[in-house]
Amino acid sequence: MQASRLGELLVKNNLITKEQLAKALEEQKESGGQLRLGTILIKNGLINEPDLTSFLSKQYGVPSINLADFEIDPAVIKIIPSEISQKYQIVPVNRAGSTLIVAMSDPSNIFAIDDIKFMTGYNVEVVVASETAIKGAIDKYYDQSASLADVMGDLDMEDLEIVGEEEDVDIGSLERATEDAPVVKLVNLILTDAIKKKASDIHIEPYERVFRVRYRIDGVLHEVMKPPLKLKNAITSRLKIMAELDIAERRLPQDGRIKIKLGGGKDMDFRVSVLPTLFGEKVVLRLLDKSNLQLDMTKLGYEPEALEHFKKEIHKPFGMVLVTGPTGSGKTVSLYSALSELNKVTENISTAEDPVEFNFAGINQVQMHEDIGLNFAAALRSFLRQDPDIIMIGEIRDFETAEIGIKAALTGHLVLSTLHTNDAPATINRLLNMGVEPFLVASAVNLITAQRLARRVCGECKVAEEIPVQALIDAGVPPEEAPEYVCYKGGGCPKCNGTGYKGRVGFYQVMPMLEGIRELILNGANTAEIKRESMRLGIKSMRQSGLTKLKEGVTSFEEVLRVTVADD
Repeated sequence: MQASRLGELLVKNNLITKEQLAKALEEQKESGGQLRLGTILIKNGLINEPDLTSFLSKQYGVPSINLADFEIDPAVIKIIPSEISQKYQIVPVNRAGSTLIVAMSDPSNIFAIDDIKFMTGYNVEVVVASETAIKGAIDKYYDQSASLADVMGDLDMEDLEIVGEEEDVDIGSLERATEDAPVVKLVNLILTDAIKKKASDIHIEPYERVFRVRYRIDGVLHEVMKPPLKLKNAITSRLKIMAELDIAERRLPQDGRIKIKLGGGKDMDFRVSVLPTLFGEKVVLRLLDKSNLQLDMTKLGYEPEALEHFKKEIHKPFGMVLVTGPTGSGKTVSLYSALSELNKVTENISTAEDPVEFNFAGINQVQMHEDIGLNFAAALRSFLRQDPDIIMIGEIRDFETAEIGIKAALTGHLVLSTLHTNDAPATINRLLNMGVEPFLVASAVNLITAQRLARRVCGECKVAEEIPVQALIDAGVPPEEAPEYVCYKGGGCPKCNGTGYKGRVGFYQVMPMLEGIRELILNGANTAEIKRESMRLGIKSMRQSGLTKLKEGVTSFEEVLRVTVADD
């Protein structure tokens, strides 16, 4: 249906106004015709998807269908090739004799119907479904049968190679052997598909009767495929060979690295961890894409005042700055952002990391090797004999590392490090529990920042969400502000694969070591007392940071509750 025709019908039926139509058509024009009018109207909250589907169904006298309620026969899916389904945004639903029933979001597309009739030889009957449901069905039914070439998309297999420590291995020869080695093709498919879907981790997990692959996308795991169970050992062995691990060792955990060169000079690293479980070895791969590494501190999600505190403390000539949070909360990116800002010819910067995730020119990075005695404490001792200005410790895990780090901070060096704690005030007690004296913590630590990553609401399908005022107050919104809050959620669209979220944003609790907090530490105060004092001094808690992002329309109420806990 032409956009103007659909718009006129919606106006005629009082579903939208003429002004709303004019604005939507202008937005469509600005997108170069890439966005459908229906998509724009839904994204702007002018009409919801079920209403639009119902309207099209009545207008054209064709039934509507909820694709989520159907399990389509694979034999029916094969009638229409993937590229045709993608081109016209259609899904074959059923076959009855010489008639093929297809679901479309635009039942007026005569060219698509004629093309399918000609190509398949079937009479075509149309049912209408929402655009999101059709995109979800295409992903569900066609992705699993996609060839490696389909998944690679714009990646050029001729330019792709696996790089080892000693020599380059040409993946071109592996690609030529795919007919003889389907496991090689499947592993390449998993790795390249994860890159395309912007996953941060790949989980390959064997269970008693199931073998599954999951991707972590925007911080949440999604199941993407279930390879045959009999392939579990072959897939694990293939990944071990690529990561240069011992394929004969199946009883002990192993760690390695895979480096892939993509077309256009782009590199992608995979950090590989193999763990023996009850039913075989689980493999987790962390994707490290340097080209997507965001090192601009102003774009990480810090509130202006918090960023000002953070920058002020990292530019001091000595003292300790600590970044805390669970695994996968973006601590490394925050530290690298700070180092990137401090990385000047006049500064000697040394880092002790386990593992080194990204390498930077001008920074002396040291990889830890516990098995030969090169741990954080040993590296720190050596750094102090290397005329350092700035030291970064990957993680403070024990008293020895903490003690040397704090002594370095007290003797004219800037020390950056991470810990695993729930929030900034809890970090104080963690250091005290390790055995560090309170006066040393109070003197050496300049600032502690705790962080979490939450999902961003998709900008393409963002719609307003009604949250009860009492729920907002219970979550921590001041009662006088709660009625003014406008919350948003994602409606689900092809851009975000129907999840309503695309990308992530940080929630930050940035606690400079103010005088009142130092006094509490020296007096042996507990975590709750330090947190109350920090909030009294105007330092935002993690929940308050999340609520700020909610008010700005960056994330959803659901995400704030998922990622943070209420303040006592």
